[in-house]
Amino acid sequence: MLVLAQISDLHLDGTPRATERARRVLAHLRALPGPVDALLVTGDIADHGAEAEYEEAAELFGLHGPAAPFPVLTCPGNHDSRVAYRKALLREPAAEGPVNRAHRVGGAAILMCDSSIPGADEGALDEETYAWIEEELDALDGDTPVLLAFHHPPLALHHPLPDSYQLTQPRALAGLLERRPEIVAVITGHAHTPAATTFAGRPLMVGPGVTWTLRLPWEGEQIADREAPVGLAFHVLDDARRLTTHFRTV
Repeated sequence: MLVLAQISDLHLDGTPRATERARRVLAHLRALPGPVDALLVTGDIADHGAEAEYEEAAELFGLHGPAAPFPVLTCPGNHDSRVAYRKALLREPAAEGPVNRAHRVGGAAILMCDSSIPGADEGALDEETYAWIEEELDALDGDTPVLLAFHHPPLALHHPLPDSYQLTQPRALAGLLERRPEIVAVITGHAHTPAATTFAGRPLMVGPGVTWTLRLPWEGEQIADREAPVGLAFHVLDDARRLTTHFRTV
């Protein structure tokens, strides 16, 4: 059994509020009596894509100092800048191509994919990313369960704000899932609201936002609930390759 925590949409911007909310959820995860196997951070880590925002994130995640008690796996969102993300968060040479990373956690593979489009709010998995996914899957034995994680949900969640900026060309993703039964689920962020649904016959789990929570149309006219507690998700992948998700607030 694999236990993965997920946070998303920290929108670190140098303000005490953003820092406190990020520190709160990370302190909660570090203090768990049983550590998770990994933490997935599904985009919009920074609010403006500034290097200082990624330097703060790296410190919070324990990437370049005292390490967290679990691996921290990240991918960019539409507010992130690939160049600054690589330079300050990953400490890699600056480059403008998609930031895709593959990880082995326990008996599973987790592909953290870049669905950002520089300068745009909507998302896409480009040809380079799809080719990378296929290569990573080909390198596995076909029996290893695989989770795909990226920022933009590939379908409507029934709110006009995230639905205006979802993943474009979802049929390409659906085709990948149909060809690749080893992909057992898709995990995204972006919407600032916890949600669970299906896409192309797979579980689609949308993690809540750290910075604020989306109010749905039937909850009132105010879009952003900035007073809501910080949200996170726990994804449990069992030996039957079944994904169960629990949502929590802190």
